Amino acid sequence: MNPSARSYLFVPGDRPERFDKALASGAHAVILDLEDAVTPERKVQAREAIAAWLKQASARVFVRVNPEGTPWHAEDCELLLDSERLAGVMVPKAEEHTSIARLARHLGDGQELIPLLETVAGHFEAAAIARVPRVSRLAFGSFDFMADSGIQADGEELDAVRTNLVLVSRHAGLRAPIDGVSLAIDDAAQLESDVRRSRRFGMGAKLCIHPKQVPIVHAGFAPKPEDVEWARRVLDALESGPLGAIAVDGKLVDRPIALRAEAILAEARAG
Repeated sequence: MNPSARSYLFVPGDRPERFDKALASGAHAVILDLEDAVTPERKVQAREAIAAWLKQASARVFVRVNPEGTPWHAEDCELLLDSERLAGVMVPKAEEHTSIARLARHLGDGQELIPLLETVAGHFEAAAIARVPRVSRLAFGSFDFMADSGIQADGEELDAVRTNLVLVSRHAGLRAPIDGVSLAIDDAAQLESDVRRSRRFGMGAKLCIHPKQVPIVHAGFAPKPEDVEWARRVLDALESGPLGAIAVDGKLVDRPIALRAEAILAEARAG
């Protein structure tokens, strides 16, 4: 899977006619959903639809299984045996690192595990979950977290939670976490604002619930042209002198500034 993925698009598992459309949306990753997007009476139908589609799939996708302890979890996990077409699995309601580790043992070569942290218990277990083998990235289920915690908005009220996920991920050597969904489908300005907040807090990607959100998410996580130009000036200046001996835009270039410039150019190259 693309290591610089910025968009993860959910598709209901019981709507197989949408699977190929999701792949054509430009999303960096597609998640076939067996959990929230599928009602209990359609869980089996959704699993069967995904299994049939995977046999002829043209690209690798993720599957979000139902949580451990539900009637559908064990059979959902049987889909993981199709290691050729599954990029990995997203685990909702991730709360115990031992549970995540059990699921990780079912994964095939090259498959990723993305725990979705959406409860208070998961928040306090995040550091341990991040260090489970095969975990590639953490994701934030912001609206479920609000319901579980009693927090009543997903803006600054969740700043501390987002910061914790970013720091835990960094400490464990994981990619920057995936921020939760935005309900704004037809409000581009609101979605742009949500993505800017995600980026400011160090999130590296966002969960999407509609294909039209994908290009806005990509643009929001991409470095601004002026930032790319600044980064080029910094690295060009470094070729002529050592760290601490040059200035760009009137500011001394030290190691943190040089690293930031390198990171911006790496993001720009990733697209």
